[in-house]
Amino acid sequence: MSAEATTYHIPVLLKPSVDGLNIRPDGVYVDVTFGGGGHSREILSRLGENGRLLSFDQDEDAERNIVADPRFTFVRSNFRYLHNFLRYYDVEQVDGILADLGVSSHHFDDSERGFSFRFEGKLDMRMNKRAGMTASDVVNTYDEERLADLFYLYGELKNSRKLAAALVNARGMQKIETIGHFLDVIKPLFGRERERKELAKVFQALRIEVNQEMEALKEMLRAAIQALRPGGRLVVITYHSLEDRMTKNLMKTGNISGKMEQDFYGRIQTPLKVVNNKVIVPTEEEVERNPRSRSAKLRIAEKTGGTDNGR
Repeated sequence: MSAEATTYHIPVLLKPSVDGLNIRPDGVYVDVTFGGGGHSREILSRLGENGRLLSFDQDEDAERNIVADPRFTFVRSNFRYLHNFLRYYDVEQVDGILADLGVSSHHFDDSERGFSFRFEGKLDMRMNKRAGMTASDVVNTYDEERLADLFYLYGELKNSRKLAAALVNARGMQKIETIGHFLDVIKPLFGRERERKELAKVFQALRIEVNQEMEALKEMLRAAIQALRPGGRLVVITYHSLEDRMTKNLMKTGNISGKMEQDFYGRIQTPLKVVNNKVIVPTEEEVERNPRSRSAKLRIAEKTGGTDNGR
């Protein structure tokens, strides 16, 4: 792996996630979260000359890490459009799909992107810099109830209503455009002992809203079920409870809600079979090398001959 790719993002659970794909040398695979290309390079290293890999990323910065390999295709797009682009590239079915849902180290370390409260900068948080809505737009235009809802749903913040009220009051005096101004408004609402954890939740909630992450994940997971051939693997690395719950539901029941569906004989109807009943987490050594891997959970499922509902 190149030094540039390593500094862009250290791949989490690299070996167990790629092992989970159960790669066939002549298979067709998709990495829907290319980033620094760490997982993609590992996949390519296990493919033969007739294998193929398509990798998605909506961030133009990721293009600097593109792999020069005839078996590789880079797709500059959000993974929610997985179905559309597979059709565009005449790919009917694939043997495996990998998704690392974490925000890359590159995004957190780039002060201009506004993902971290460690730096001053614009309140942006867009994964795709061509997209319209920024975190500043959300903070300054959503009504108080909508702001409270997103902080509660996406950040699981108990003081979501106080947060929303404080922001609406502050923006009435001056538009909130920078991280510094944003922090000045919300920091007094948190105790010093839990300040960092609570701020991380606030920033997570805003990032999810700005990038419509939950809706994009739903669309990608549904498309993945349709795209996988029988025996194909779906490998997903999650980092917070919302995306993990959605992934677990889909893998266990075949639908996002987690509702079990049975046939006339009481057999559960699901297009996937869970491969690892016990979730895989990073080793202590990996967490020490890469602290951001601490909350990672790896889930693996295999396509069966079941119903492709994906609801």
